[in-house]
Amino acid sequence: MHFLYPAFLFALVSLAIPVLIHLFNFRKYQKVYFSNVQFLKQINEQQSSRRNLKERLILAARLLALTFLVLAFARPYINNGHAINANTQQAVSIFVDNSYSMQTLNSEGSLLDQAKQKAKEIASAYGINDRFQLLTQDFEGKHQRLLSRDEFNDAVDAVKISPQSRNLQQIINRQQSLLGMQANAVKSIYVISDFQKNISPIQALKTDTGARINFVQLKASKLPNVAVDSVWLLSAIHRPGESEKLVVRLHNYADAKAEKIPLKVLINKEQKALGSYTVNPRSAQNDTLSFSGLQAGWQQGKVTLQDNPVTFDNDFYFSFNVKQQMPVLLVDDGTANAYLKAVFAADKFFDVKDVPAGNVDYAGLSRYPFIVLSDIKSISAGLAQQLKSYVAKGGSLVVFPSADADINTYQALLQPMNAPYPNKLQTEAIKVSNINLQSQVFKNIFDNYPQNPDLPIVKKYYQLVSSNNSQNLMALPGNSPFLTESSSGKGKVYVSAVALNDDFSNLQRHALFLPVMFRIALLSGHDLPLFYTIGQSEAIEVPPIQTGEKQLLKLVKDSISIIPDVRQQEGSTLLYLSDEVQQTGTYNLQKQDSTVAVLAFNDSRSESDLTYLTPADLTKILPKSGSILQAGTASLKNAVTDINIGLQLWKLCIILALIFLAVEILLVRCYKPDKQVISRAKE
Repeated sequence: MHFLYPAFLFALVSLAIPVLIHLFNFRKYQKVYFSNVQFLKQINEQQSSRRNLKERLILAARLLALTFLVLAFARPYINNGHAINANTQQAVSIFVDNSYSMQTLNSEGSLLDQAKQKAKEIASAYGINDRFQLLTQDFEGKHQRLLSRDEFNDAVDAVKISPQSRNLQQIINRQQSLLGMQANAVKSIYVISDFQKNISPIQALKTDTGARINFVQLKASKLPNVAVDSVWLLSAIHRPGESEKLVVRLHNYADAKAEKIPLKVLINKEQKALGSYTVNPRSAQNDTLSFSGLQAGWQQGKVTLQDNPVTFDNDFYFSFNVKQQMPVLLVDDGTANAYLKAVFAADKFFDVKDVPAGNVDYAGLSRYPFIVLSDIKSISAGLAQQLKSYVAKGGSLVVFPSADADINTYQALLQPMNAPYPNKLQTEAIKVSNINLQSQVFKNIFDNYPQNPDLPIVKKYYQLVSSNNSQNLMALPGNSPFLTESSSGKGKVYVSAVALNDDFSNLQRHALFLPVMFRIALLSGHDLPLFYTIGQSEAIEVPPIQTGEKQLLKLVKDSISIIPDVRQQEGSTLLYLSDEVQQTGTYNLQKQDSTVAVLAFNDSRSESDLTYLTPADLTKILPKSGSILQAGTASLKNAVTDINIGLQLWKLCIILALIFLAVEILLVRCYKPDKQVISRAKE
């Protein structure tokens, strides 16, 4: 047994006081007049032994009561192997989970309120000179310092629900980074959370052995939840008045089937589609909703469903741009290709610009979602490099080789993009044998596909060296590529085996040429993503926006105005928002008073799965020196004190002291030697 304050043991000298009282017994004697003292002597002899026993019992009770009272002030404890010297300063980091799942209610209210109360209880178990760090999901800079206990309690009161969601390893690393700077302090880490399964894989944490880690798991009620996980549009290019198809991904995180969940789509606050869906337990499904009647300009979309009581993931925001016209860039050797011009002149939606290969504005390539190269004999190294960067960022490139092409320059352009490139000229007369109806280009393009279709006739062609990354859209006999599609970065590359020349084939005159070029163009585009996720630190890339010292870019939503860090790079503008966006919704990206884009932000759906780690799972994650504290109705103060000090016995000492005081009182008042009946002896 050890003592927290051993100096109090000097008070045991006070045990001499009851001994002295017993020895000197300051009671006053009273004279009693009696007719015959012979009877008094007989009574005294009979009762002296009983009186001495009573006085010794009273003395023992007083000594024991005083002894246990002194021991209580000395704070005895039994060392558990983790005891800390009371005079050593401690640095304590306490993480309070304030993610969306902490809005869940249990019998004691919301989990966040319970977590804040537990944090204060932990702090109360430490001394007035100890220092505390408060950490939340926000990882705010103000939480990277140590506070006094009163300051800590005030900071805990200010904690609110946050859209951020960190994993457990990130949280521990953040706590250890501050505690690592406290060289002479004893370090302790507490994590107060509901411990959703998404917080950590079930594997041991990487921790600094200098800090003891403690988990406090709050028990949440088991609730059903259906969330909108994601949305996407089937059309890459959006035209005014045309029908749009929106795919909505619904996820049921509960163990029971979700029946007839109502869902609606709003575009610019106007309802455009409505549906009701049933989702199987623990599964996700995609549902398609159609709407039309959109005007040109930016569209602010919102998918909303009715699902109680968990509501933070019921709304999903998205945005897209309906363009009045689509810019198309035709690049040639100086003579415009008549067939290409005729194709895109058939629809006023396409805004066509024709430039010679030597006059291409490299900085403006990103404005064109679709570029066509045709009839270029030799492709310069500069143009090849810029087109590679253009495709990597999401552009679509179609390549029709020249009749007298410099094959080496085409190889230098296409091979780095992992696309087929022309190798040698073949002069045999053949016919296109098949088309790939499963590709996006030809999918749903035919009402009824004939058994013996009229396909292009080929007189001569370039043999294409295929890559593993490409697929044939149209093929020659023997599955030799005629028109191919390849992915490169975020974009697409389409390569033809023939020049748009009557000496090569009749492709440019064939009925398939116009729908194929239209489909490729309409599937093109590198528009902004439909949405972004709050908490992700990646830069947002938008088309190049020129700004000056007095022309700042800012994100605006109602009364919220955010000025991002803007950096220019070749062909685009990068926006760095850090953690400035805290509210979901659509934000206007403004340059002065004009809107240049609309960006939509949603919460991470990692908080939607309301399943939790079990105590056995937490034991696997926790280091050997850590512990799991029970967050019941009882205060955590005693549990934390037992961890820091050991098994404390001062309460037992107080109880024993009171017991012996009660024994003394009972002895004094109730325990009396038997009285003898005095009678006069007969002569």
